[in-house]
Amino acid sequence: MSMAHAPVLEQDAGPTVRDLPQEERLTVADASPSTGVPFRLQALDGYPLSATLFPHEGAEVGAVVLISSATGARQRYYARFAAFLARRGFPTITFDYRGIGGSRPEKLEGFEANMEDWGRQDLAGAIAAVRERFPGRRLLLVGHSVGGQLLGLAENASEVSALLTVAAGSGYYKLFPQRLRMALNWRVLTPALTRAFGRLPGWAGTVEDLPAGVARQWARWCLDPNYLLSEGGEPRRESYASLYLPVRAYSFSDDPIASKAAVEHLLGFYADALVDHRRVTPKQAGHPIGHFGFFREGSRASLWEEAVEWLAIQALTPRPVNPR
Repeated sequence: MSMAHAPVLEQDAGPTVRDLPQEERLTVADASPSTGVPFRLQALDGYPLSATLFPHEGAEVGAVVLISSATGARQRYYARFAAFLARRGFPTITFDYRGIGGSRPEKLEGFEANMEDWGRQDLAGAIAAVRERFPGRRLLLVGHSVGGQLLGLAENASEVSALLTVAAGSGYYKLFPQRLRMALNWRVLTPALTRAFGRLPGWAGTVEDLPAGVARQWARWCLDPNYLLSEGGEPRRESYASLYLPVRAYSFSDDPIASKAAVEHLLGFYADALVDHRRVTPKQAGHPIGHFGFFREGSRASLWEEAVEWLAIQALTPRPVNPR
């Protein structure tokens, strides 16, 4: 997500997070799927993360969905879509990255976190929690924006059977129509604001405040043609390239952030994946979409129905074996 745009997100104040006892196995029968069951999961390094389970209704489909959020978007933004999936038989889990929403410490100033932690620690921890609590079920990941970028950073990425990305593209600034503004954001504005405030304030365009380390690493990536592959060397490149799984990538012609070129650049990282890039126009969807519109209620009849059909196919289809 670019600081040049400050979309208004439909973010309700989340419920107070409580620990969900292990013996409940995240299948609380009397939970309301419209609100979900708050609980905490642990990142791989032990950092506690706020999460929510939306228990399935009716017959299960043999798979569980994990939703990985966009930069600066709280998990509550995905509650309607998560509840929709739960009603279709998918137990669905959302979570907040460290420093965001219910996973934010009292003070962000001095809080040690970067964007790599979101993938290597937080997303990986969420994957591990799902595998532990839903053994034997296929894990399907829905990644919005940065949530669709981070999978290759997780050491247990191979546990994911299929990936559905929404408005997920490389952040390299020259892939943006407003490249000069992006260069100013990353070279000047982000360093200045993080020095002044000890964090990147949400009013700069990210909606939520970001930990300074997250913002600074994001800026470094966005200034490099290789984006997040610019750090981590060949092992990181290989971790992305070796992910052999089905990918449905949604991008939108009216999205000012994830351009077609940016989405295709990111998909190139998943070199071995079986990619289906679905480019959608507002005319096809029946309404404007932009960077956040997929998860709004207006997309239920068109985009949500199509997406859940794809997820259902992945829940029933054995994961392909890499011929390499």
